[in-house]
Amino acid sequence: MTHGVCNDDMRRRARAEMGVSMKWASSLSRSSTAADAFGEAAQALEAQLGGSQPDLLLAFTAREHAGEYERVAALARRRFPGSLVAGCTAAGVIGDAHEAEDGPALSLTAAVLPRVTLSAFHLDMTSLPAAEEGPRAWHDLVGATPEARPKLLLLADPFTMDARELIAGLDVAYPDAPKFGGLASGGARPGENRLLLGQDVHRSGALGIAFSGDLAVETVIAQGCRPIGAPMIVTRCHGGLLQELDQRPPMKVLRELYASLGERDRELMQHSLCLGIEMREDRVEYDPGELLVRNIVGADQETGALAVGAELRPMSVTQFVLRDARTAEDDLRRMLGKQRAASPPAGALLFSCVGRGAGLFGRPDHDTALFEERLGPAPLGGFFCNGEIGPVAGTTYLHGYTSAFAIFRVRRRSE
Repeated sequence: MTHGVCNDDMRRRARAEMGVSMKWASSLSRSSTAADAFGEAAQALEAQLGGSQPDLLLAFTAREHAGEYERVAALARRRFPGSLVAGCTAAGVIGDAHEAEDGPALSLTAAVLPRVTLSAFHLDMTSLPAAEEGPRAWHDLVGATPEARPKLLLLADPFTMDARELIAGLDVAYPDAPKFGGLASGGARPGENRLLLGQDVHRSGALGIAFSGDLAVETVIAQGCRPIGAPMIVTRCHGGLLQELDQRPPMKVLRELYASLGERDRELMQHSLCLGIEMREDRVEYDPGELLVRNIVGADQETGALAVGAELRPMSVTQFVLRDARTAEDDLRRMLGKQRAASPPAGALLFSCVGRGAGLFGRPDHDTALFEERLGPAPLGGFFCNGEIGPVAGTTYLHGYTSAFAIFRVRRRSE
């Protein structure tokens, strides 16, 4: 386990006194060698930053460059010696608001962050704080107190880190902190993915960066689903087993729902049916946009029960939902539209499921283009994930089939 504060306080204070403002930049290279790709992307970053040295540098590389990630790390430290460098390998990367899903590619996203402190950590399953250690153990690990109001970027290896346990612990320790990120992708077995933090390249575990100071982060979680049928109450359940909806067997409800749908939705029910679960216990009315979408993983024809990939609560509101490209676009458009009244983003990160992209929408750059359409041009980087991390109704979850955006702005005094 490693951690530490990774901003130079004197440099940060000097920048603040000189009136240096927050600045983000993002670039993408498809060069066939990692060294050439890094050089090309770094040159583009430097031009966008106008000579300013970044405090943060995120490097995401396609799996074709995984074997050269140590070289990428060394080049990053040499060219940007004052930066906190972090990143991971991926099945596809996002940079300069473009999505590179196939072939060699490398994206760099950098930020000049005056009046912001960065603390970073890497951990493995053996160093996850135990429940009995309490929140203080997490505060020591992360290097930030809740009073600092941190925002947490998380990157994890899906083979060696239980991301759900990680984010559950962080939610207890930092209940009001936005948490965002994703699981490295591209590797087919343990040891094939890479996580980069500072001078070290890891093949396991997870890394995190806490942002504290004059920085605001809004998250946009687009799960890409459309409700069908009517909302219903869970009247009987056990763990992830849904036994009754409105006092009726769920399979019977589904059969009746199927009969009421049109041809297109009937076809989608065969392969794209999920369950949306309302997660807010403090509201009388429920918001379809805050449903947590989970897969239906099994059915018992004898009892009519459904197995769902989530813990269920009696008397919670649920609704069946369908996933498809049209719905995913409408959902993302609607979720990004909620951000339009705010000030323009200084920069953004996108953590998108490997099941989205051109394979779902039939064209490249779908989500990044929609982001620019709704919020205007902004430096946008990220990668395609094996799972996306982000909040729904105030609790952080590991999602699938989702685009999770983190949108960065200068924090206003009222925030």
